[in-house]
Amino acid sequence: MIFSFTGAQSTGKTTLLNHLHKCNGDYPFEFVPEVTRLVMRNYEMPINEKGDDLTQLLIMTEHVRNVFKHRADRIIRGTHMIFDRCVLDGIVYSVWLLKNGKISRECYNACSLIYKKLQDKYDVIFYTSPDDVKLVDDGERSIDKGFRNDILELFDVYMTGPRRVGAEIVELKGTVKERLETVKSTLAKHDIDIKI
Repeated sequence: MIFSFTGAQSTGKTTLLNHLHKCNGDYPFEFVPEVTRLVMRNYEMPINEKGDDLTQLLIMTEHVRNVFKHRADRIIRGTHMIFDRCVLDGIVYSVWLLKNGKISRECYNACSLIYKKLQDKYDVIFYTSPDDVKLVDDGERSIDKGFRNDILELFDVYMTGPRRVGAEIVELKGTVKERLETVKSTLAKHDIDIKI
C-alpha cells in the first residue's frame, strides 16, 4: 500500500515521519523523503512562494517517479510505502503559484494533468492539521503567514470539493501522541500493526 503525508509547511509532517521511522525499523515500510527540498538541494531551485515553472515541473516529475518506482518496489519486496508529501501538495502549491503569476498556464496545465493521473494511486493520505503547530523557521520552509493561510485554504478545496483527491484522507490533529495514535489505528484498519 502507498501512504503519504500532506499539508502546509510547518504542520508536523516531519516530526511524525521521524518518529515512525525510528520506531518501526523492523516493519515492512519504505520511507520516501520529501521531493520539494530534494528539488531545492539537488537542482538549486527556488521553492515555496518563490517557485517557478521549472520548480513545479521538477516537483511533479518526482511525484510521478516516486509512485511508479516505489509501486514496483512494493510489489517485488512486499513493502508498504510512506511518502513525505504527495501529488496533492504539488497541485495545491501549483494553484497558488499560478494565481500569483509565478508559473505559466502551460506549466499549471502539465501539473494538473499529473495530478489527475496520480490522484488515485495513493491508498491513504494523512493530512496534518495546522492546529496546535507553530509556524517555525527551519531555514528552508516559508514562514510567511499569509502564504501559509492561502495554502491551507487550497488544501480544503482539494480535500472536500469536486477536485478532491481519490485517496482516503485521514486528518491528523492534536498532540504528536494523538496524531500517532490516529496513524496507528488507520494502519490497523489495513492490517498493519505498528508500535508508537
